[in-house]
Amino acid sequence: MGKRTYGKEFGFMTRAVHTGNDVDAETGAIRRPITMANSYELPYDPSDINWSGAGGNLYTRNGGSNQAYLQEKLASLEGGEDCIALASGVAALSGLFFALLQSGDHVVFGSVTYIAAYRLLNELFNNKFRVETTLVDTTDPDAVRKAMRPNTKLVHIETPGNPTMMITDIAAIAEIAHEHGALLSVDNTFASPFNTRPIELGADFVIESLTKYVNGHGDAMGGAIIGKKEHLDLIRAQSQINLGGTISPFNAWLIMRGAVTLPLRMRQHNESAMKIAQWLAAQPGVRFVAYPGLPGCKGHEIAKKQMSPGFSGMMSFGLNADHDTHNKFVSCLKVITSAVSLGHDESLIAFLGEDDERQYLYPEEFHGGFFRFSVGLEDTEDLIEDIRQALEKVGLA
Repeated sequence: MGKRTYGKEFGFMTRAVHTGNDVDAETGAIRRPITMANSYELPYDPSDINWSGAGGNLYTRNGGSNQAYLQEKLASLEGGEDCIALASGVAALSGLFFALLQSGDHVVFGSVTYIAAYRLLNELFNNKFRVETTLVDTTDPDAVRKAMRPNTKLVHIETPGNPTMMITDIAAIAEIAHEHGALLSVDNTFASPFNTRPIELGADFVIESLTKYVNGHGDAMGGAIIGKKEHLDLIRAQSQINLGGTISPFNAWLIMRGAVTLPLRMRQHNESAMKIAQWLAAQPGVRFVAYPGLPGCKGHEIAKKQMSPGFSGMMSFGLNADHDTHNKFVSCLKVITSAVSLGHDESLIAFLGEDDERQYLYPEEFHGGFFRFSVGLEDTEDLIEDIRQALEKVGLA
């Protein structure tokens, strides 16, 4: 039986189940196995092998079987030509920046991004490699246009933005970047490919922290870069092989397994988050709710245009309370867990206090401290009740 392929003629759910999987040639198993080897048999005459080359099974740092299967699935789900799966979302970010940028290049990037992207671009690449960077509110296309320079090589955005849930118009920013000869990368972690596919909106690269929604079970780490093969060949050669941030076979297998249920999980995340955001917005003890599915939130109209069928399971909210009461509220929760990360099966919440170094970049309502809340797969009514009883215990119900 030949290898089965699943292109765009098949729906998202069908591709999530089947792409990258096949019948194992040796055993006949209908699931490809975990290949834990770090080395593969050499040909009869290996003298002309490029030991730092990618493609084909040679050494797992150069690429392995489980990584390749996962890459096939992710490229299909994101609508890209090619994919590189790496050890974490940060490995994907740093791998992209390392391969594309050199001294003298300029990067425009969003003022609200994951802390590692902020650190890499605003400090490390700037100070160590003399890459020029400009922070911009990317929800304002005119601000992005004004920030562009002749040496701008890359525009990097994150939408929804972490942790303020800001929404950037991907198509509009792609047009601006391309007008100026720059490339656009989009961190799509909060949305997942189920809700948003940036390449279809004009982006050159998509970054996913596979640790989050794509895996969905809180038990594996990974990251991915999706884009055109010509760009990814460069990133694979320069960053994966020479920086060594390759995903392990076991993590690749776990994420491959998790991705199968991505459509089903995202439907529940979307539905529960919308109901909880609406409920929170009606509570007198809640200071604000930032969720792109709420009509009153900034960016809602753009989110409706580029996020479908839902708005993800991430939100931020603050209480009409002081610092200590925010922490007391978390300590009263019984179902929702206080922990970092997001996109797990269980709901996670983290209190971000007033001393956040990027507070000055956030909207004013965030300045009194707030929660980043990842809505899980529990019964929606149980989550609402958990929040209600915690609000009651701290005197805010």
